[in-house]
Amino acid sequence: MLRRTIASLKSSISLHITEEKDRICPKHIDSVITFVLGGPGSGKGTQCAKIVETFGFKHLSAGDLLRKEIVSDSEYGSMILDTIREGKIVPSEVTVKLILRELESGDNHKFLIDGFPRSEENRIAFEHITGSEPNFVLFFDCPEEEMVKRVLSRNQGRIDDNIDTIKKRLKVFESLNLPVIDYYAKKGKLHRINAVGTEDEIFEQVRPVFAACEKKATIT
Repeated sequence: MLRRTIASLKSSISLHITEEKDRICPKHIDSVITFVLGGPGSGKGTQCAKIVETFGFKHLSAGDLLRKEIVSDSEYGSMILDTIREGKIVPSEVTVKLILRELESGDNHKFLIDGFPRSEENRIAFEHITGSEPNFVLFFDCPEEEMVKRVLSRNQGRIDDNIDTIKKRLKVFESLNLPVIDYYAKKGKLHRINAVGTEDEIFEQVRPVFAACEKKATIT
């Protein structure tokens, strides 16, 4: 069943591959790409800011890119807004297109892709359209009750920060994101971070991962 599902996803995504691949710059071959995963309120955004400051990565938040597209009143804006309000996943090709637009701008070759992929469909779309995989994946593992408390207390005025939608988002995360986490764990690319503690305590788990990456880049 799983093989048939993935084969079907690959088939549907293949329609978009040629157009998107033509837009990819050769510089991405040598890029360092890190996926940063975790449920809403897991603290991954805060840790990404620390990684940017310490190691010079460019932070791409899938959620921020989607919200930016909403306020830009583009062709995808209304569809993205309705999808987020329903606690559903935005179509993969839309999110990948927004990410690619950012990957193609600027000279920084080190990227944190925050909150993506959120599903196996997202993962397959990214890998097939870009022709690349992440160098490694961070997963901020946080208990559900802690995530709910954090989201309710952050008061950022976000359209998707109400109790009903938070619960929907957590259910979506559990059902769709965990298979992605398992996939990268089996490939030996996953670094699981205990996301409970102070910001500095959590970053002390993150720091060695990127320090090792920097050391490897220096050697090669």
